[in-house]
Amino acid sequence: MTEAYLSLGSNIGNRLSNIQTAVDLLSQTAGTTICAVSQVYETQPVGGVPQDDFYNVALRIQTAQSALLLLDKLHDIEQSLKRVRHVHWGPRTIDLDILVFGNEVWSNDILTIPHREMANRRFVLEPLLDVVTNNRRQEVERLLASTTDTNWVRVVTGAKVENENI
Repeated sequence: MTEAYLSLGSNIGNRLSNIQTAVDLLSQTAGTTICAVSQVYETQPVGGVPQDDFYNVALRIQTAQSALLLLDKLHDIEQSLKRVRHVHWGPRTIDLDILVFGNEVWSNDILTIPHREMANRRFVLEPLLDVVTNNRRQEVERLLASTTDTNWVRVVTGAKVENENI
């Protein structure tokens, strides 16, 4: 089993419901267990495209799948939630990204591990701090302290994503 970290975001429709549905679908993936879910954060969009604010969460999972098979499953979940890719960094019903996959470091035309923009995204790093294990905490704290991203990120009081495994 490989420990992996994921980022989920939504800014179209019922953002919390979209994220909850994605978590529910991921939890049904064979060989994958959700170990931790961050608080829900409301975040300012990046990229300059006019759009609504996002809800974001981070997950810590254990998976028997390879990174590429996991990515295929994440794309299936995005498709089932009607994700459309018309505008780069544009609005979306759901966005699921692999941030870290074990200790792997590699890149191909489809995927880069760790995620190439992770260090530049406060909306990724702050939720990630909620779910990282102690052996990764200092690394994430260092990335957060040195990020140049100045967009706001705030906890959504009373919002929670549930998972029966935790």
